[in-house]
Amino acid sequence: MTKAQRWILLPGIVFLSVGLASIAYSQSEAESGQRMTKYDPKTETTIQGTIDQVKQVTGKRGWNGTHLMVRTETATVEVHVGPSDYVASQQFSFAKGDKIEVTGSKTTLQGSDVLLAREITKDGKRLVLRDAQGFPKWAGGRRAQP
Repeated sequence: MTKAQRWILLPGIVFLSVGLASIAYSQSEAESGQRMTKYDPKTETTIQGTIDQVKQVTGKRGWNGTHLMVRTETATVEVHVGPSDYVASQQFSFAKGDKIEVTGSKTTLQGSDVLLAREITKDGKRLVLRDAQGFPKWAGGRRAQP
């Protein structure tokens, strides 16, 4: 094989290797339950309740997220708010005892029912986390890849 032929084949080999690695990584994420769940507007609901607990969660990739345990009249619901730094940048905070209204998508993560928040209203102030299709505001308009 000539040097020119090797240079022609090299990009194809690199592309194929990256593609296979990406497929393997995506499959391992899905199997481990770590893949980010998509927001589904069809499962959207609104709840009202009182915050029982504010959790700051650190993910495997180093991100920090805010989760809320919200007590409604009928149940306690885990609400996934979004990145903690995004919440703070919107001059919003949460504390135990706060009364809130949450609109979000009902889903199941790692065997637990959760609500992925799109909007949260507290004391007449509204925190918008996602657009109507569920795309995160903190992503700067970039849409997550499926």
